[in-house]
Amino acid sequence: MDISETRAPQDGRAQIKMENKDIELRISSFPTVHGENMVIRILDQIAALKDLEDMGFSPETLKNYKVITKRPHGIILITGPTGSGKTTTLYASLNAINSPEKNIVTIEDPVEYRLNLIRQTQINPKANITFASAMRSILRQDPDVIMVGEIRDWETAETAIRAASTGHLVFSTLHTNDAPGAVTRLMDMGVEPYLTASSVVGVLAQRLVRTICPKCKESYRPEEEEIKDLAITRTKDLVFYRGKGCKNCWQTGYKGRIALYEFLVVTDPIRDLILQRASSRMIKDVAQKTQGMKTLWKDGIDKILKGITTIDEVNKTTIGDDLQMVIK
Repeated sequence: MDISETRAPQDGRAQIKMENKDIELRISSFPTVHGENMVIRILDQIAALKDLEDMGFSPETLKNYKVITKRPHGIILITGPTGSGKTTTLYASLNAINSPEKNIVTIEDPVEYRLNLIRQTQINPKANITFASAMRSILRQDPDVIMVGEIRDWETAETAIRAASTGHLVFSTLHTNDAPGAVTRLMDMGVEPYLTASSVVGVLAQRLVRTICPKCKESYRPEEEEIKDLAITRTKDLVFYRGKGCKNCWQTGYKGRIALYEFLVVTDPIRDLILQRASSRMIKDVAQKTQGMKTLWKDGIDKILKGITTIDEVNKTTIGDDLQMVIK
């Protein structure tokens, strides 16, 4: 970064060593009327490379997701807002299927973590290396699995679909609110419904919530207003949890984060809806009825009842379902 430049946004990076660990810093500056605003993204190379089992999946969702990642071809999309852990899930997915026999190639912006045995490429518009142009070149590298950091436009989407239809497994991300929304987003980009229906095999939506500090965790009886907001029916043994605040969590009551997941498997009924250009709401309703898809909201409720996170965290990151949940 140019330390003499204060009027233009800049991006930079640095690396520090802390407690015998390599920590990478991504630094962003942005000019404001009060001076430069700085944001530092901390990337722990070791902590980020997690196994799928440690990510927060429910047993059923994890089982279904692992089956999809072993498909020989198709597109698997990870959706969510910026900072929702999509890259970490992508890396965990690649590590789960990584082997010396597989040629796995990635296109990222930027390359956040280094993975063994995987060929990682960073986009560079000045050298004409964009997501779309890199995808076209990668197809001549005889890859088995391709990871595209993000599908941003029609050209990248079209190239990714062509790769999936010619026998490659493709992982990528989109910015949508839920899993069914990814399907309609592709069509909004100009991808034909028949291409979306034939290439997309699964969509995983996710959000990050803070987890309750284990050192100061306590149980309590929720108020009626809390139950009403969550659409949960009160029972005698209904107990929630929260953190009181201690030195371990800097008096916040939270320590660490975990993901909420919503996984849509593109089955024949879902393909039919895609071909009909159905709304994301209709796709979600059919997915819940035919494959028991658990929404982000319901996954959050499960984690509240298990004492993993709190009502406030789930409310901040998800939107409640229309149907009332009855906890027996």
